[in-house]
Amino acid sequence: MKGQWEVVIGLEIHTQLATVSKIFSGAATAYGAAPNTQACLVDLGYPGTLPVLNREVVRMAAMFGLAVNATIAPRSVFARKNYFYPDLPKGYQISQYELPIVAGGELFIAGDDGAQKRIGITRAHLEEDAGKSIHEGFDRQSGIDLNRAGTPLLEIVSEPDLRSAREAVAYMRKIHSIVRYLGISDGNMQEGSFRCDANVSVRPRGQEKLGTRAELKNLNSFRFVERAINFEIERQIDVLEDGGEVVQETRLYDADRDETRSMRSKEEANDYRYFPDPDLLPVEIDAAWVEELRSALPELPDAKRERFVAQYELKPDDAEILTASRALADYYEAAVSAGSGAPQAVGNWVIGDLTGALNRDGLDIAESKVAAEQLAGLVDRIADNTISGKIAKEVFDAMWAGEGSADEIIAARGLKQITDTSAIEAIVDKVIAANPGQVAEYQAGKDKLIGFFVGQVMKETQGKANPGVVNQMLKAKLAG
Repeated sequence: MKGQWEVVIGLEIHTQLATVSKIFSGAATAYGAAPNTQACLVDLGYPGTLPVLNREVVRMAAMFGLAVNATIAPRSVFARKNYFYPDLPKGYQISQYELPIVAGGELFIAGDDGAQKRIGITRAHLEEDAGKSIHEGFDRQSGIDLNRAGTPLLEIVSEPDLRSAREAVAYMRKIHSIVRYLGISDGNMQEGSFRCDANVSVRPRGQEKLGTRAELKNLNSFRFVERAINFEIERQIDVLEDGGEVVQETRLYDADRDETRSMRSKEEANDYRYFPDPDLLPVEIDAAWVEELRSALPELPDAKRERFVAQYELKPDDAEILTASRALADYYEAAVSAGSGAPQAVGNWVIGDLTGALNRDGLDIAESKVAAEQLAGLVDRIADNTISGKIAKEVFDAMWAGEGSADEIIAARGLKQITDTSAIEAIVDKVIAANPGQVAEYQAGKDKLIGFFVGQVMKETQGKANPGVVNQMLKAKLAG
């Protein structure tokens, strides 16, 4: 029955811009300050105070627009979005409505069918964040923290081009990667720097008219985005197949119960009574300045991925992982340039053991306990047969524990690989002589037993024998 329905999703991503001060005041934006210590009179909406636009937020918004092939508006206007909520002291939010700073745009993701898919970006507009209502720790009351009030946001609105929760997450990850590459946001989802609202609807497959949508508010992790959308899709299909109608509303996702629930009826634009803010002049951007910003754009994720495949001959999937984060891509390139030339091997170690250790210890790549140059040294010792791949994992763990470079650890622990063929041959002969039953089975055609013999030799040598030499020698002797 589900195949009869088509899912339509659009995302509104709220990206907190990484400015030192707020969008319309000089108050600080640092995370974690005591409640209400970073809200000035402008943020509190005191009579007689006037907003002054932070130039840096305009630069950051324009950089994003250029990165997604959008048009940077030569003239954009701030408006007042009127609504009442306890954490909005002015009674309105300063945002952009009819004339946003960024219009149009696109990016590409891998669609559900595996093919490259274009996702349109309708607009990206600047606005101020609201404060925060706190319900825990108060006896049947709520606390209001206005530190976040006035923090600059870039709201990025997609076209309704997404057709599954998986595609929505892929699109959101791509936006997340771009804003971090540009350095315009830290993208910290735990701190609320990057969150999204998802507009979800379903319609009979083949129908042009969009179904009635529900808006899922304030999703702050990729996992929650996927789970919330999938639940909402199933809920709407169940409603329609039972003969009901989907109501246009705003819904919240409850992660503990893994369900969405109704919050309020969905407002339309006219409910907010938008009008141009009389205290702020239109923003006029010079074309020459836009070109100056364009020339300052860094290499972006898609271009870097393509270069990694071409330059380092990486597998496309590996290049995708290594370029998802600018810091990870920089680490990888530093390791490759410091080594003797094994780009795919370095990539394997970064994606595997290094990322595993970072995740285990809850560290970012910038906090890695193994420097890029150290990892390069380890890969070189595998390549020149000083150590085996198995021993290399022991060396990596020791490097992570701070015991020194690969060379220092290999020397201190006596881990150098045995490459003397006569020494290996003696152990091979010993293993063959000790296992006549397995020899007979192997020679009768049970080829998989070669793994048993290799394991016995490696055990005798404490993992120090060259596995390639051991394998080759065993096959020759057992065949004879």
